[in-house]
Amino acid sequence: MSDTFQIAGKTYQSRLIVGTGKYKDFTETRAAVDESGAEIVTVAIRRVNIGQDASQPSLLDYLPPSQFTYLPNTAGCYTAEDAVRTLRLARELLDDHRLVKLEVLGDPNTLFPNVRETLKAAETLVKEGFDVMVYTSDDPIIAKELEQIGCCAIMPLASLIGSGMGILNPWNLRLIIEAAKVPVLVDAGVGTASDAAIAMELGCDGILMNTAIAGAQDPVRMARAMKLAVQAGRDAFLAGRVPRKLYSADPSSPVTGMIAASK
Repeated sequence: MSDTFQIAGKTYQSRLIVGTGKYKDFTETRAAVDESGAEIVTVAIRRVNIGQDASQPSLLDYLPPSQFTYLPNTAGCYTAEDAVRTLRLARELLDDHRLVKLEVLGDPNTLFPNVRETLKAAETLVKEGFDVMVYTSDDPIIAKELEQIGCCAIMPLASLIGSGMGILNPWNLRLIIEAAKVPVLVDAGVGTASDAAIAMELGCDGILMNTAIAGAQDPVRMARAMKLAVQAGRDAFLAGRVPRKLYSADPSSPVTGMIAASK
C-alpha cells in the first residue's frame, strides 16, 4: 500500500527523519540511516562537517545529497539572528539548498525552545525563500502562528531533546494535529520504538529522531526497530482502532446467533 507524504512539494516514502550526530563515526551513521529507511537526514551545521573543514572527513562523502535530502538545522542556536546566519551558511554550503529545520533554544539545560525567537527567525527565513520545518513547544497557539507565518511543517516536541521520555502530552499533540493544514512531525523526546508507534497512532505525519537511535546500545538495530514502529503506528492510525469502552465488554465471540447445542 502506497502512503506517501509531502514536505515542501516533494514526495517521500519514509515518514521517519533521522539525525546524523552522536554516532561513533560516519560509517555507523550510514549503516543506521540505511537500516532506518529514512530519505531525509538532519545535520547540525555547527557540529557536523559538510565542507566547513576541508581537512576532515565530510558527511557528504558518506551520505551523498544525490541519495538523501539534507535538512540542515540550527542546533545550538539561542537567538533568531544566530539561527538565520547558520541557515544562510547551510544554503551556501549545499548549493542554494532551501529546506531547513529551524530550532532556537531557550535554555542550555533543558534545550526547551524559545518560541519568541523562533517566531522571529521563522518570519525572516520564510521571507528569504527558505522552506522552514520548525521545532517548537507543544503549544497549539504557537504552532498555528508558525503555520500562518508560512512554515512548511510544524515539529512539536514530545518531551525534552535527548530525554527519551516519550510522549508526555498527547492531548496537546492531538490539538496541533487536528488544527494544522501542514504536516506535523514529532521532534525530540522519543526513546524507543513504542514511543514512535504512539506518536504515529495519534496522527502525526512523521517523526524526527537522533538520540533514540544513535544513543542506543545497538544503533543499527534500533534504527530498524524505529522504521517498523513508524510503519506500524501509521497503519494503525489509518486502520482506525476500536473505541475504548469502560465496563462494557464486547466479546470477540458474541453469544447472539449461537448455534444451539444438540441434546
